[in-house]
Amino acid sequence: MADTLDAYLALERRDPQERERALMARLPELVARAQSAPGWARILRGVNAPDITSRPALAQLPVTRKSDLKELQQEAMPFGGLTVTPARALRRLFMSPGPIFDPEGQGLDWWRFARPMAALGLRQGHIVQNCFSYHFTPAAFMAEGGAARLGCAVIPAGIGQTEMQVQAMAALKPDAYIGTPSFLKIIVEKAREMGADISSVRRALVGAEALPPSLRTWLRENGVPQVLQMYGSADIGNIAYETQTDGEVHPGMVLDEELILEIVRPGTGDPVAEGEVGEVVVTSFNPDYPLIRFGTGDLSAVLPGVSPCGRTNTRIKGWMGRADQTTKVRAMFVHPSQVAEVMKRHPAIAKARLVVSGEMANDVMTLHCEVDDAATLSETAVVDTIRDVTKLRGDVKFVARGALPNDGKVIEDARKYD
Repeated sequence: MADTLDAYLALERRDPQERERALMARLPELVARAQSAPGWARILRGVNAPDITSRPALAQLPVTRKSDLKELQQEAMPFGGLTVTPARALRRLFMSPGPIFDPEGQGLDWWRFARPMAALGLRQGHIVQNCFSYHFTPAAFMAEGGAARLGCAVIPAGIGQTEMQVQAMAALKPDAYIGTPSFLKIIVEKAREMGADISSVRRALVGAEALPPSLRTWLRENGVPQVLQMYGSADIGNIAYETQTDGEVHPGMVLDEELILEIVRPGTGDPVAEGEVGEVVVTSFNPDYPLIRFGTGDLSAVLPGVSPCGRTNTRIKGWMGRADQTTKVRAMFVHPSQVAEVMKRHPAIAKARLVVSGEMANDVMTLHCEVDDAATLSETAVVDTIRDVTKLRGDVKFVARGALPNDGKVIEDARKYD
């Protein structure tokens, strides 16, 4: 499998401008292919695929959010008309809570999981204990696909049955663990309790939940020195992953080569400036399930510069929270998109954050607005716009540029619930 690793590294270390040109050149074909599926044909109605050859052109297309999938799929079972490959020609059909259905095609390493596994140092001949769930959801099969691509054997352990997990590790001597970080900690603690030797497990690729620095340190101190995390979803597969050099984990996560990343202002499709926190929006070149500007609902931000590991693709900070900040105020929902609409009507507002304070049933809504010169903007006009857009009364506070936190929050619920 050395050819696989060589090919991966060649792509991962490309000149960034070469990568960008290649991705943009593929966009028209991707859009045209997506439009052959009835769901995308409706979403992208009126779009001329050959015109979509740049990021500004892509940014004009609508964002389809993960939160839309349940309704889309109910209207057109099972995948909302967003798959090009018919359901009966797929390899697997998954069901997540909701329910939300996800496809898996026939292609090798369909979820592109081999990259993060290779970054961990996994190679042909290694054994991995796969502790993601095999029950209805795709995470375990993502790891299976990556392992097959690299030539690694898999112990299909799934989740639970901690004592058996330890017994398998002690007997079969896997080189790596794949699963959630919290379950790995449980296994290590159970092995200690049983007096079992699981020292063969020197590597771990973890995901599906946060990895606090304290837990990474604990795992290192308790026999698992190399722990990398990856970020993905059941719709897209691998999105980004940590890298290392000589055991040193580098900041951020490197974007997968088969994706176009945008960070947009929550509730909109508007890309934010580099470094600003916003919603992760992904365009995926998957031949069976093309996704055009798919809003994950997750917050992150782009890190400047190139990773010390030599991979030149964009880096993100990793998962930083949820983008859907819809809040109920005086029995009415207020959405991030409504804050964006207020800003659109008053271009002098550079950034805005709606703070809901007070106590329940006595809510106070204040729109904090970053402006260069408050004298150029009428407070009364903005108050009127808030009422027009939200149907609620709200106050306005003008602040200087840079005064609002860079945390991706468009609506902050600061009410007291005691």
